[in-house]
Amino acid sequence: MLGRMTTKDPRAHPLARLAGLVADETRAACLLALLDGRAWTAGELARHAGVAASTLSEHLGKLVAGGLLTEERQGRHRYVRLADARVAQLVEDLAAQVAPGGDAVRPRNLRESTAGSAMARGRTCYDHLAGRLGIAVTDALTARELLRQDTGFALTDAGVAWFDSAGIRLDRTSRRPLARACLDWTERRPHLAGVAGAALCRHALDAGWCVRIGSERAVKVTATGERIVSELLGIPARALQ
Repeated sequence: MLGRMTTKDPRAHPLARLAGLVADETRAACLLALLDGRAWTAGELARHAGVAASTLSEHLGKLVAGGLLTEERQGRHRYVRLADARVAQLVEDLAAQVAPGGDAVRPRNLRESTAGSAMARGRTCYDHLAGRLGIAVTDALTARELLRQDTGFALTDAGVAWFDSAGIRLDRTSRRPLARACLDWTERRPHLAGVAGAALCRHALDAGWCVRIGSERAVKVTATGERIVSELLGIPARALQ
């Protein structure tokens, strides 16, 4: 009797190859660092990952060839960044599966503990706000019926009007969803991503509502930001600190 014939899913090989790219601590450290949405030099990433420049260059080559990173050169410097928002979403979703209390993420010293606290308070997740800050903004938008979460994330008509009135431009030509839920790896709740999340984050930084602090992705709400965000969304200043 002939055995039952099976047909392997053609996605198995590329999925295994993708998993192999991420399944290296040095490459994972680079991908997490690049979630700040900026371009880094190979030297900066090598120092961040704690490896030699030659070692890092080999890892970057694999990530670029695998489509997770893009690169550009300016003079002697080689810059890399995440290829697109889909890669950022993949990295953030995988990071969210790491238990915050596990040994893998437990701070080893005071510096790491301080940086971790700042990241949990407020940070960028590729191109949108995350941490307690991102959750506070998402909750406020939802409470004011500007954002719906009952059937997935979606801006209401009032929400679209709110962005316009706040001077925050929404790119309607983008192929990205207008609003998307992104699981926050510290809060374990979804925060706002997509076109609206990116526009809000970009405006907050450009208008000085938030400033980046340290060398990580952490952001801090300024006094101006506390006042304006409180006026726009009714979020108490203490919830933004």
